Amino acid sequence: MTPVHSTEARCREFGWEIFERARAAQPRVWHRGWWQQCLLDMSLAYDALRVQLFRFIDVLPVLQSDDAIARHLKEYLDPDRHPMPALGRLALSYAHPKSLHALLIAAMTRRGARMMAGSFIAGNNAEEAIRFVHGLRRRRMAFTLDVLGEFTSSHAQADHYQQTYLDLMNELCPAARTWGFDSLIDRGATGPMPRVNISIKLTALSPSFDAIDPPSAVRSVCHRLRPILRRARDLGAFINVDMESYAYHDLTLELFTRVLEEDEFRGMTDVGIVIQAYLQSAEAHFDRLLSWIRRRGCGIAVRLVKGAYWDMETAVAAQNYSTPPVWLHKWQSDVCYERIARRMLENRRWLRPAFATHNVRTMASVMAAAEQLGADATEYEIQLLNGMGEPLKDALADMGRCVRVYTPYGDQVSGMGYLIRRLLENTANDSFLRQSYRLRDADRLLKDPAEVRPPSRAPRALRFQDTQEDAPMFEFKNEPLTSFTNAVNRERYAAALTHVHGQFGRNYPLVINGETVPTDDWIESVNPSRPTETVGRAAAATTADADHAVAAACRAFRTWRLVDARRRADYLHKAADELRRRRFEFAALITYEAGKPWREADADVSEAIDYLDYYAFHAEHLIHRPRRRDLPGEDNYLVYEPKGVCVVLATWTFPLALLANMTSAALAAGNTVIMKPASATPVVAAWFMDVFRGLDLPPGVLNYLPGDGKTMGRHLVRSTEVHLVAITGSREVGVEVMRAAPDAPASQHHIKKVIAEMGGKNAVIIDDDADIDEAAAGVLKSAFGFSGQKCTACSRAVVLADVYDRFCERLVDAAGAMTIGPADEPATVIGPLIDGSAIRRMAKFLEIARQEGRILLERTDLPAEGYFAGPVIVADVDPSSVIAQEEILGPILCVLHARDFDHALEIANGTRYALTGGLYSRSPAHIERAKRDFLVGNLYVNRKITGSRVDVEPFGGIKMSGDGAKAGGPEYLHGFCNARTITEHTLRHGLASSRELQATA
Repeated sequence: MTPVHSTEARCREFGWEIFERARAAQPRVWHRGWWQQCLLDMSLAYDALRVQLFRFIDVLPVLQSDDAIARHLKEYLDPDRHPMPALGRLALSYAHPKSLHALLIAAMTRRGARMMAGSFIAGNNAEEAIRFVHGLRRRRMAFTLDVLGEFTSSHAQADHYQQTYLDLMNELCPAARTWGFDSLIDRGATGPMPRVNISIKLTALSPSFDAIDPPSAVRSVCHRLRPILRRARDLGAFINVDMESYAYHDLTLELFTRVLEEDEFRGMTDVGIVIQAYLQSAEAHFDRLLSWIRRRGCGIAVRLVKGAYWDMETAVAAQNYSTPPVWLHKWQSDVCYERIARRMLENRRWLRPAFATHNVRTMASVMAAAEQLGADATEYEIQLLNGMGEPLKDALADMGRCVRVYTPYGDQVSGMGYLIRRLLENTANDSFLRQSYRLRDADRLLKDPAEVRPPSRAPRALRFQDTQEDAPMFEFKNEPLTSFTNAVNRERYAAALTHVHGQFGRNYPLVINGETVPTDDWIESVNPSRPTETVGRAAAATTADADHAVAAACRAFRTWRLVDARRRADYLHKAADELRRRRFEFAALITYEAGKPWREADADVSEAIDYLDYYAFHAEHLIHRPRRRDLPGEDNYLVYEPKGVCVVLATWTFPLALLANMTSAALAAGNTVIMKPASATPVVAAWFMDVFRGLDLPPGVLNYLPGDGKTMGRHLVRSTEVHLVAITGSREVGVEVMRAAPDAPASQHHIKKVIAEMGGKNAVIIDDDADIDEAAAGVLKSAFGFSGQKCTACSRAVVLADVYDRFCERLVDAAGAMTIGPADEPATVIGPLIDGSAIRRMAKFLEIARQEGRILLERTDLPAEGYFAGPVIVADVDPSSVIAQEEILGPILCVLHARDFDHALEIANGTRYALTGGLYSRSPAHIERAKRDFLVGNLYVNRKITGSRVDVEPFGGIKMSGDGAKAGGPEYLHGFCNARTITEHTLRHGLASSRELQATA
């Protein structure tokens, strides 16, 4: 028998032994574990019920009263909408959440959830943890304590997590000295092992854990990590560093290796880190780690896991149209795990292997490989999650293997996310635990996954579905955002900043009829992060230049309107390709000229690319393929044709994206265009113009005309030869344009169309059952991204009474940790305002805020140079006050108090604007109510309210925020067209047309 076959045979022998021992150790009917498994088995029979049940468990800890629990139970598990066992239907048959029946069920639910959480979580203080782990040791099992909570949003939270780790060691290590020595779990291959084992998450140690700027993250995390390592070394504890989502993988490994290369920790061996086998790059990660261990010359522990973020990783990849970093089938993860496990055992001289799994096949393959390689049971350990697969733990301990139980520690609120992941893992269709308890087919479960390749659920696919299920809908793929977890992308952005900086100070003339036109006056564009730097000088057009441009556009329209829609689309696709090629250059320019931090500038470019491609696709479908409704003897066409000359009045808030939106839509429809960019960002527009000049666009089709909006801009709007004005700007400017456009003198033979997207006073409602940490993070990103200078920015947080104080506290703590700095520095979150007038406007509204509310936060730690204004949070604001009604376009956030959800909706709807809005809630009923009654152009539920994507979330407001047009939507091009109906009678003296005869032949 070959070694491979003998190892496989031995694997099956080990597997059968584990199965037999585990089945003998299953809980009996008088044990709580038996009833808990019954509950899980009941949920397995109803997949929809299972998901709803787990969603309810997620919200349960924040519900303050029994009637709130009863209400949410009914909302999530309504028997009329979800099939369920008869017992469940009976329990939920109450009509009112405050009835005695409902309150009894709620009390039982709360108690049951606490008991279930207690099965997974060790406790909330050191005394409870000591009692819990002592019970594990009586079962001859070791432990690692995992402090619940994965991310921090403030320095106070990070300090709290650090102190929790230190306190745990301070309490547990002295207690551990009183525990009797157990050679099965306390001795390794080289001698005694630390009895206290703590698993930490580096993301919990800093609110600045971001791969976009590794040096800053290293400084921030190591500041709190070093005292933890020192305390562990002094007290004899073991520290294991967990891995989380893929976005943090490389940074976590860099932090781990860097701190352990410091002289103080270079000889430390009682530390470990995780390898995630579900990553397609897992073996490369192991190779990198092993090489580092050898160079360092000092061993560590390596914990091999499958990975817990598969759903999230595949969903994020689908959203970005990228390849998922994880294996797409479970059997692939299993095979990868077994390969790495063997290599870990082969290299046990350099590392102590720890194998985390609940898969009996995987356990058995590890044991068989260890036996073949001559590794005894002291040279590795098997780790399992607390509360899952208890019979497996007992079986392995009985077989003389070192079992370590991964044990969460903390409060229920922090633990619910962990608990839900564990429940989903335990009850998924391809979960080994589910199959092992359900199928009783050990032979099949123990087969080599590389040979069997069992089916598993596929990643969630993108859905393209129109209002009618069978209606065709073309599939548009958005341009992915740049991943700054990739070091190459960080280097390319930094290089682009250097390249663009080298082009500062150039002159950018007008472009009219394909020719450059210099002027006497110039607009100086400066870097708002450093106003002494001139990004460039753009020519300032006069009204005479405007007339010249209009005349050129009129002449070009005569032929451009006749160009085939597919040819026009080709120009736009080529422009999109050029932006892709130069995306880092354009993003760097936006960073300098508009003051947008890296991610904001990169998103601006991605959105511009999307608009170019999207309207190109729609031009081909809408214009090239007219709608037909033919009758026998009669042909009927509905055709869309261009209007004429279009003036584009763009804003600086999205200097490329919104300019590209209006310009590309107009060109796709067959109009000629005069681009008048914002005076603050004319260089971005000049670069955009150069893209089209490089494509040999016919002269006069696109003209570049920067200049003063009050003179030259108004002159363009009033021109009788202009057919269409597309504007993005403030309410005041938009209304002025809409007043001026309808004025039609006798020489004007058309009605001038205006497409307007204006301002917003956007609100986010925080329900009393919301995830407060997620809500605070989403509101801050929405309020202070690009320093609040977006028409979509959140400027009002409407918070229900029960969570008002807690939300304000989280909001202030998190805002205090946001990095303020020059936009070109990668760590910057809050950059400068656009110019001096914005600073003056901010000061005016700040003074109003002092009079109308209570200032909770006013950041004054600002760079010495630049147009900087720190974020301001003002609470207790009256809904009718100036600060709660007027658009500010700066980093001021109002927090408003709502009595209940009805009141919150009333406040949110209580302004003249209706652009974007948001809701953070875990009440299905409130979410449905908001969808119906929160009247804004774009409503976002449980996510930030900025960052709409073309086609996915068509963008545009109502009321005084806009005319209802949806940029990036399927009807947007209609506004740039005239629709014409053409009917042709084809029967001549009873003779059908040749086309009809061919159709019936």
